[in-house]
Amino acid sequence: MKHVMRILVMVSAAIVAMPAAAGDGVSVGDSAPAFTLTDSAGNDVSLKDFKGKIVVLEWLNPDCPFVQRHYKAGTMKNLATRYGDDGVVWLTINSTNYMDAEANAKFKVQYDLPYTILVDQSGDVGHLYGAKTTPHMYIIDGAGVLVYIGAIDDDPRGNKDEPVVNYVAVALDEILAGKAVTTAETKPYGCSVKYKK
Repeated sequence: MKHVMRILVMVSAAIVAMPAAAGDGVSVGDSAPAFTLTDSAGNDVSLKDFKGKIVVLEWLNPDCPFVQRHYKAGTMKNLATRYGDDGVVWLTINSTNYMDAEANAKFKVQYDLPYTILVDQSGDVGHLYGAKTTPHMYIIDGAGVLVYIGAIDDDPRGNKDEPVVNYVAVALDEILAGKAVTTAETKPYGCSVKYKK
């Protein structure tokens, strides 16, 4: 049993220590690439639909333990609700090759989510942005420029004693206050995106 636990700890550490992906697709300061995806209700959603708005992109895989932890804690839902009052748009993208609109709809209902989940089974949009982990967070400002890429927070294992810094919340507060994002890039953590091979 100890041997099995040791292996699980090593696998978990390997997942958390994944390299940063910001330079593999897009970088902070780039214009956000346009895309159109279908949501869990079958509607087409385009990034251009939200021109002039602050947009948060979140990469999701409901099977990922890191994602499950955040959704049980309400991390993403609470942020989306809190900043939705300020006009911030929250788009969740599922690039998991084996998950379709039905799987996304089920997850949306399970957690009573106020935002849409977009289907990217081909992985085209995930590769376009360079998304490597679930979760992997991107913030686009009102001018359509990427101003944050990285982790949701500074607590990869969910066991930090001291206060957790939520990088997305800090960045959104700064943007809404008309300030530059002070921490524009961090190392994402989570499960690897299960792209189509």
